[in-house]
Amino acid sequence: MKLKYFTAFSIILIIEICISFTKGFIRYTLGDYFAVILLYLFIKSFTNFSVNKVALAVLLISYFIEFLQLTNLKNFYPNEYLKTFQLTLGTTFSIEDLIAYTFGVFTVFLVEKYLRENKKVEKN
Repeated sequence: MKLKYFTAFSIILIIEICISFTKGFIRYTLGDYFAVILLYLFIKSFTNFSVNKVALAVLLISYFIEFLQLTNLKNFYPNEYLKTFQLTLGTTFSIEDLIAYTFGVFTVFLVEKYLRENKKVEKN
């Protein structure tokens, strides 16, 4: 396990839990923004895949789930798991969600680039 990624994952998870108690822009947009970062950090905690591969996979997963919301899949959520499915898979397609996911992954690229460049400067 890569401790730096898992530590960051844990911090973002706490932020996401706090966001879940809010409403409006913070919950629906900022929550989606942090969700892709959270997923990225979780995957990077346990794998050695490149930043580009993980970030692209996370973005594609997020887009796929969002586009699933255009289908009638939500009508087939089992009643005993309804709240869980609604929370994780959503119920309504939104362009704003796609934008939030994109900005989240863009943030991942920027932070990873910044950290990589600072690591090079420290070595010199």
